[in-house]
Amino acid sequence: MIVLAAALWAIQAVAVQLQCVDAARTAARAAARGESLDEVRIEARSATRPDAQVEVSRDTEKTTVEIAVQVRPAWGSVLPAVRVSASATADTEP
Repeated sequence: MIVLAAALWAIQAVAVQLQCVDAARTAARAAARGESLDEVRIEARSATRPDAQVEVSRDTEKTTVEIAVQVRPAWGSVLPAVRVSASATADTEP
């Protein structure tokens, strides 16, 4: 049972990782196009989790979005969380 529970937790962490990767890519493209950074953060959180940490930096050449989420197993809320993160960079449009 313990091995099965650990495997399910790992699958959950991988699924959240994929959500973070997709959300970071989408958010980086949106921020690079010139959308409001607050709106980009809100969209990134809605694509992952409401408690996601979203960092957006934009300058004249590059736009970078970093998303981090703490993942806990649904069956063990007292266990330590695993930090899952992803980042994406896009060229800033003029």
